[in-house]
Amino acid sequence: MDPVSDENRTPAGPQPEEIRFFGTTWVDHTGHYALRRVGLAAGSLLAAVAGGFVLRFAFEGLQIAEVGGFVNVLVVVMFAICSAIAFRKTWEGFGRRPADPAREDALRSLKAIGFIGSLLAYSLRCLTEAPGEKLRRAEYETALAQFEKRRASRTGNPSARKKKK
Repeated sequence: MDPVSDENRTPAGPQPEEIRFFGTTWVDHTGHYALRRVGLAAGSLLAAVAGGFVLRFAFEGLQIAEVGGFVNVLVVVMFAICSAIAFRKTWEGFGRRPADPAREDALRSLKAIGFIGSLLAYSLRCLTEAPGEKLRRAEYETALAQFEKRRASRTGNPSARKKKK
């Protein structure tokens, strides 16, 4: 008898990829999936608002320091552009894998500066699905179909076959 029970074995075939905060509950929408989506949408929106207040205090610090109008405009434009790019790249990341991962790594600092855009993209995506669920579901279903196709094409146990002489 095998010491490992059937309950502890991993099932044959591909396993779904985990999504942060959701694990693999996105596959069958169990484990308070909808509640998590709502909570994460509200939480990321709240974090974006808090980030906006932090940026406002930083801007007020620049005004107190009287650095000049050019620097003030430059800071506002920089955060606006970085937030827009971070929003777009984060939103695109939910729908497809990056074609060039090195380029995405190079944009990491830009996304950090535009963190408000990333948080807003995450919040909006949580209203429709777990962020990245559509992409992972398509990949998982493709992997399952390929596994079933390979499994169906096999016949019997290859080690039990008689060798031809």
